[in-house]
Amino acid sequence: MPYATLEDLIERAGETEIRQIADRDRDGTPDPEVIEAALTDAENLVNGYVAAKYALPLPSVPDLVRTWSVSIARYVLHRNGAPEWVEADYKEAIAALKDVARGLIALPVSPGETPPAEMTGTVMAAHPPTVFTPSKLRGWS
Repeated sequence: MPYATLEDLIERAGETEIRQIADRDRDGTPDPEVIEAALTDAENLVNGYVAAKYALPLPSVPDLVRTWSVSIARYVLHRNGAPEWVEADYKEAIAALKDVARGLIALPVSPGETPPAEMTGTVMAAHPPTVFTPSKLRGWS
């Protein structure tokens, strides 16, 4: 289930703007598949950052996550170039999501709700063997 809805987009941007950017068949209403694709893109992007610190799926959708999703989806819907304020909202959402991934912002919870589980575990990294070592470079001056 996407973190935001058509109603959230309309509340933020207004019905006129959403109709202009999501009515691809020009029938006077936003195309459901266009809206769904933008909201899914936004959810996937949010999950990519949030998953660095929290187990998914989130038990509930915090208002911050909904706001970020709306900003991202609105930017995606402006496929021919977003106005400055839409691009600024998008960039702010991405910056905040990066802060979530780094642990600088914690996702809020409603009263009585348990916080989303933080990811735990060990990160393993592998690298190729060292090519230039002092012993291999012996004799080269």
